[in-house]
Amino acid sequence: MKTPAYTPYDGSARLFTIGLGPLDPARWIEPDGDLERYLLEKDRLIADQRDVVFVEEVGTRAAQQEVLDLLADHVATQHPAFYRREGSAIATDARTISLDADDAPLVTAGALVQEDLVLMRRDETGWRLVAGYVAFPSSWSLPEKFGRRMEDIHAPVPDFGEGTRNALLINRMFDNLKVEQPVFRFNWSINPDADLHYPASKAHGALPDGHALSLETTFARVERQTLRKLPVSGDILFTIRIYTDPLAALRTLSDARKIALVFADQLEALNLPQATYKGLATKRTALVAELRAVAAG
Repeated sequence: MKTPAYTPYDGSARLFTIGLGPLDPARWIEPDGDLERYLLEKDRLIADQRDVVFVEEVGTRAAQQEVLDLLADHVATQHPAFYRREGSAIATDARTISLDADDAPLVTAGALVQEDLVLMRRDETGWRLVAGYVAFPSSWSLPEKFGRRMEDIHAPVPDFGEGTRNALLINRMFDNLKVEQPVFRFNWSINPDADLHYPASKAHGALPDGHALSLETTFARVERQTLRKLPVSGDILFTIRIYTDPLAALRTLSDARKIALVFADQLEALNLPQATYKGLATKRTALVAELRAVAAG
């Protein structure tokens, strides 16, 4: 069983906190051996559900092109094991992506990487979602969030709606983000499967009543999120990379018992609105028991 790439449930990234850290620009994008699997799923979704996974406002194409140019340069320079530049195209072992494709630049950019891409722009109302290619949402709808301010996007999240301290801090952080210093954070949730495309229809049902709870059939969904201010447009690019692992993969870690204990403690510490938002209100006790069994050895 594959060892998880990240374990933010080990206490390093607590749920319902902002938890930003400085990001080494060289680690902006993280391709791995699953690159083609992710890109094939993106191909399917953009072909079959384009209106679900891609949105754009008029006037964002220049910023989208800025994203594409930055991404193409980054992957070819920083990840030669996965990408190579071939004239006006980027090639992987399995495909060649034309950088001059007759499509929205953000769609071409999304076809390069495993990450989802969201473009945020500041106007007189605040920071708004003005374009996005999100193939792998975590129980949310891109069309529903399109055009909305940050506070409205986060309204369903406990303690993150308009007027909360967290909402004020996020807006301040966006306003103060520097081009030369991108940032990152993690989010995580518990799901009954490892599907990459996890739409809003699965919200508040992470562990449905019919789900046979076990560490082998229950999955940690980790979001590695980055924020980067674009040097020309001044817009902010939000990237989300999804990792999914069965909870049984905890056993592959050298400190599995410690992580399982902290994981269980965090789940128990969620208040009811938080547990409900994460779809854990009715299954939390059983899941905590499974994790404590791992912690006990």
